[in-house]
Amino acid sequence: MSLGPLASLNGFIPFPSDNLWNTNIASAPVDPNSANLINYIGSSVTLHPDFGAGLYDGQSMGIPYQIEAGTQAKVPVKLGAYASESDPGPMPIPANALIEGYPAPGSGDRHVLVLDQGGCWLYELYNAYKGTGGSWFANSAAIWDMTINEQRPYTWTSADAAGLPVFAGLARYDEVAAGAIHHALRFTVPTTQGAFTPPASHWASSVTDSNAPPMGMRLRLKASFDISGFSPANQVILTALQQYGMILADNGSAIYISGMPDPNWNNNDLGALKTITASDFDVVLMSGIYTPSNVPTGPSPVVTSFTANPATVSAGNPVTLSWNVTNAIYDIISPQVGPVRGASVVVTPAATTTYRLYSTNQYGRTIRSVTVTVQ
Repeated sequence: MSLGPLASLNGFIPFPSDNLWNTNIASAPVDPNSANLINYIGSSVTLHPDFGAGLYDGQSMGIPYQIEAGTQAKVPVKLGAYASESDPGPMPIPANALIEGYPAPGSGDRHVLVLDQGGCWLYELYNAYKGTGGSWFANSAAIWDMTINEQRPYTWTSADAAGLPVFAGLARYDEVAAGAIHHALRFTVPTTQGAFTPPASHWASSVTDSNAPPMGMRLRLKASFDISGFSPANQVILTALQQYGMILADNGSAIYISGMPDPNWNNNDLGALKTITASDFDVVLMSGIYTPSNVPTGPSPVVTSFTANPATVSAGNPVTLSWNVTNAIYDIISPQVGPVRGASVVVTPAATTTYRLYSTNQYGRTIRSVTVTVQ
């Protein structure tokens, strides 16, 4: 991955090839309730690219991101409304991080997405604001390990309503310029069901109508839809919609697909996509639909030890934090450290510090702490 705001990934695809975002579903069966789900959205509703070049009402069009080196300093993130379902900091969010809607973010979703080139982590904030001393505030925060098929706990949100990574579903100009998008795209509809289907983990509705689309539902552009009359750039997007589809990730405008802002987009050309309607899509067979009555349950991670050696040091001396965890998908140590792989890490506390280990899997989170005394 290159470094910087809106930088090219140079062919890198986040998450493994068998991740549901990256799975080719061109030949997957159609869901038996497809027609009803499409009709609920509105069969005549038109596709809308929610990204482009330039500004609209003073705001950039699309969800921005940036790629930082592994040396980017990690800073605290104060959590708001969804703190109990968020990942704690620190996170390598630079002070100049692009906020969705920049240069005038306003009161929208205000996503901040940062990819860590060095560690292959993805950090995502929802409703983000800059704090003091380099810190950030967000109503929700999620850390994603881009080397594994990470899943958040069932019923937990992320920086997206469906509990999904936002970045994974963006249409990016570097992919279109290279001639292919090898993942599903992210989209929204106005009304969703109080339910989710994989890869989603969270709903954001109280609607119980089984014909309302659940979070995580995937639409696929019909193979019979002729894309030959569209521009080469739009054919790249439409081919992706035929091969990978688009995954429902949030409540919003009807079948708006998400992408990055980029001065190279041709807005007039993207406008041609608005001739496509919901009736040109099928719903891909859903492997399971989870509601409050049948959410999967199971054991949270087991932390058998979390220790500091030595437990008492002089300021600036190294301390090794070690842990033994089973059944965790990912681990985070706060403060100062962030997400970790392996079973130990070295810290150099300047003052007495209590470190907390957050071990998370699809069923929940286990937290343990250890205090290092600095004399």
